[in-house]
Amino acid sequence: MYQSMLILIGGGIGSLARYWLSLATYFLLGSNFPYGTLMVNVLGSFVMGLLSILFIERFNLQAEYLRALILIGFLGGFTTFSSFSIETFNLFENGEVIKSLLNIFCSFGFCLLAVTLGAMLGRQL
Repeated sequence: MYQSMLILIGGGIGSLARYWLSLATYFLLGSNFPYGTLMVNVLGSFVMGLLSILFIERFNLQAEYLRALILIGFLGGFTTFSSFSIETFNLFENGEVIKSLLNIFCSFGFCLLAVTLGAMLGRQL
């Protein structure tokens, strides 16, 4: 039950962080492309790679409460695959095939790169 509460708390905080970062990103870059979702997914992937390595390999933390609060809760609420999916679908529906394909490529490519860079950084710290 304790882990469930931590996931709930972390997920709520992560969702608010996603909302605020998305708003800031759309304010800066405009809303003609899903920049906000791309930004949170890339950043979330980087942080997931970094913290999973730091928690498990670097500091040998097997603390379930940290994994529940941060990795499962916060980052689960922060990253937005469902938002990515509907935004990509909407781009397709609106006939913006190039933008939809660009969103797919950038989201998968940059997120995989970000998790790899995060893991590499975690191993160097």
